[in-house]
Amino acid sequence: MIGRKHMQAHSEELNYSRTSVYSLKYHLILVTKYRKDVLVGPIKQELEQLLISMTEQFGGKILEMEIMPDHVHMLVDASPKNSLSSMMKGYKGVSARMLFMHHPELKKQLWGGHLWQPSYFACTVSERSEELIKEYIRNQKTSRGK
Repeated sequence: MIGRKHMQAHSEELNYSRTSVYSLKYHLILVTKYRKDVLVGPIKQELEQLLISMTEQFGGKILEMEIMPDHVHMLVDASPKNSLSSMMKGYKGVSARMLFMHHPELKKQLWGGHLWQPSYFACTVSERSEELIKEYIRNQKTSRGK
């Protein structure tokens, strides 16, 4: 059993629900199909709002996000109510459907009709590495030059 002192020491990083106490932070990366530079301008703005909204619907929050022209980095504080795979399926499926509907020119740039690569990157983030991951995400624009 987890001691009360241990939980109090980490209470700022913990989330509480009726049935659980948790800290589930993930560094997630989604990459566009063919690494096409399509996540720019109004598409980028709409994608950002979609990802924020979906994360809230999943019961989580985005702690850091950077949308590059060909990929997205997110640091997500997730809820145990949804599996990581169902969240990723939602992020990719809903965003692709909405962006294709609102920006039909995207399908011409992505000749296969898919916005995202079929795979994704996900890793857990500890309280010790959280600041390093946030800094890494923030520095994407300067390190990649896009």
